Amino acid sequence: MAVTIIRPAPKHRAEWDRLYAAYARFYKVEQTGEMRDRVWGWLQSPDEEEQGFLAADDTGRIVGLAHFRQFTRPLSATRGGFLDDLFVDPDVRGSGAAQALIAAISDEGRSRGWTVIRWITKDDNYRARAAYDRLAKRTEWLTYDIAL
Repeated sequence: MAVTIIRPAPKHRAEWDRLYAAYARFYKVEQTGEMRDRVWGWLQSPDEEEQGFLAADDTGRIVGLAHFRQFTRPLSATRGGFLDDLFVDPDVRGSGAAQALIAAISDEGRSRGWTVIRWITKDDNYRARAAYDRLAKRTEWLTYDIAL
């Protein structure tokens, strides 16, 4: 299957919605249509930091999504990219869609002078971690959250 990486456009909303809802279910996150409306609005606005790519198969069907944003790295006085969300339709996993989405974000980062692309995943997301281990270096850093 050939994969093409594109920017989300209004005509992709229903397919993006289907995938993003599935992504939330995968991580057992309660998500409403209103929440998806807000994220879609961010992706469509040039004034928002959150950006995205979609993976389309050779028929034009959207089979994957990735959301990312820039972040500052004060200690090194540089900027990097943070991959917030990555999801590929379970029916096409192993097709190269995830790798193509990560490559597109990496290309975007290079063009913007970023020094790193960073992301997190759940410890038990073994299939994704196997792909990530081929594409990137696992760091020694732990993540902490304070719920507000």
